[in-house]
Amino acid sequence: MSNRGLAELAGHEGIVTSRYKDSVGVWTVGVGHTKPAGPPDPAKDTRTYEVQELIELFRKDVAKYESDVLRAVKVHLTQTQFDALVSFHYNTGGIANAQLTKSLNAKNFKLAGEQFMGWSKPAEIIPRRQKEQKLFQSGVYSNNGMANVYPASSSGAVQWGKGTRIDVLKMLETNASTSPPSNPDNSGVSGPNDGVSSPPRTPSIILAEIRALHEELEEAIR
Repeated sequence: MSNRGLAELAGHEGIVTSRYKDSVGVWTVGVGHTKPAGPPDPAKDTRTYEVQELIELFRKDVAKYESDVLRAVKVHLTQTQFDALVSFHYNTGGIANAQLTKSLNAKNFKLAGEQFMGWSKPAEIIPRRQKEQKLFQSGVYSNNGMANVYPASSSGAVQWGKGTRIDVLKMLETNASTSPPSNPDNSGVSGPNDGVSSPPRTPSIILAEIRALHEELEEAIR
């Protein structure tokens, strides 16, 4: 995902600085991190984290969902389409079997965009799904790079009334500017022009471009 995509997803999810129990009683921390994603195990780790630590943990957790999307989708995607699909999958876990994926692989992007709203239960999820749909269809991010940060009680209850709003995008960009590049090719990818510079060409995006080139070659050979 691009930094804007990561910030958008964090804005949908929220960030909790210490462990809490989710809606089904599973110990969780940060941006939806649970034990199956790898260390740390929120059931055992009781400390309060710095937001920057949780953002880095979130980056690692998202990698699996990026890979799932690349595995399921066989057509070329713009950066904003990819970001929208990873956000959708992070929430639903349904990218492999979703009708919108089948439509995408049939190159029916219009129908795929409409089918985001087929995943609209419970009703509280509808605003998020609409934002993902807007990002996929129009290339427009909705959260302005912002996310809410909440503390949790020692018993694992999120203290919703004590939330603060932070600029996650600024944190991501600051961290990226002070870290050595993991990929020397930083030329950007094509996508809708929303008035910002293109995001880095991550390994995930490069893999998607290679797949698209293979498809074009196969069609040319036919």
